[in-house]
Amino acid sequence: MKKLICTLFLSVMAITMFAQAKKPTIMVIPSDGWCNQQGFLEKYDNQGTTEMIPNYNQALLDMQLRSVISKLNILMADRGFPLVDLEASMKNIRTMSAENNLLTNKKQGAALAESPLDKMRRTAKADIIMEIEWTVNTTGPRRSITYNLRGLDAYTLKQIAGAQGTGQPSLATELPVLMEEAVLVHMDEFTNQLQNHFDDLFANGREVTVDVLVFDDGSGLDLEKEFDGYELTEIIDDWMAENTVNHRFNRADATETFIYYQQVRIPMFR
Repeated sequence: MKKLICTLFLSVMAITMFAQAKKPTIMVIPSDGWCNQQGFLEKYDNQGTTEMIPNYNQALLDMQLRSVISKLNILMADRGFPLVDLEASMKNIRTMSAENNLLTNKKQGAALAESPLDKMRRTAKADIIMEIEWTVNTTGPRRSITYNLRGLDAYTLKQIAGAQGTGQPSLATELPVLMEEAVLVHMDEFTNQLQNHFDDLFANGREVTVDVLVFDDGSGLDLEKEFDGYELTEIIDDWMAENTVNHRFNRADATETFIYYQQVRIPMFR
């Protein structure tokens, strides 16, 4: 009897831990469109190409954004989804940036190359990005919110969930209240879409892309060079087949100097 009880207890623990492990980590951020409207975009020199990226540090000074993020954090937490706080992540990035600035390439003395947006994604370690944008509508004394909420896979940036709509006109004046009234209609459907995506990740592996490049260092090595009768490209294809989940990957393009793999499924934990 004790053995049976112990076995049942361990089974319940395993099921509970697995259910908890299946929840994705999520971070709420303002959309690029909202940042642009509010003047929170900044120029970034990406190896000679000027790009406009969100300045989240500046955006977080906006009290409306902070209140909207806080409300969405609460709504998601009520549904059992762990959240990564954007403001805390940005503070962590500033700390790590100060440390990384001390690291240089030993041969050339070059600083580490990474865009601010890449730093945010790497540091936050969120599985899914919840991107929010909204406008406030006013009709006499009543106000409502029109919103657009997107769930993006942080690794592929594919949209895997979405909700949009306009809340009922209300006499409420506080933005978080208006936001809650508007999004509650579609929140359960939105979280179900997120959970379905995460279930797919556990069943079929996380989707990533893989770039294989060759240095132009005069060694004569390229991806068409043969080893024991096999081209290096074939050897890499075989390795991908052996190490991806259910052998799922797609070689989208390849030359003698690079290979580009898409839809590569890797294990969530191993």
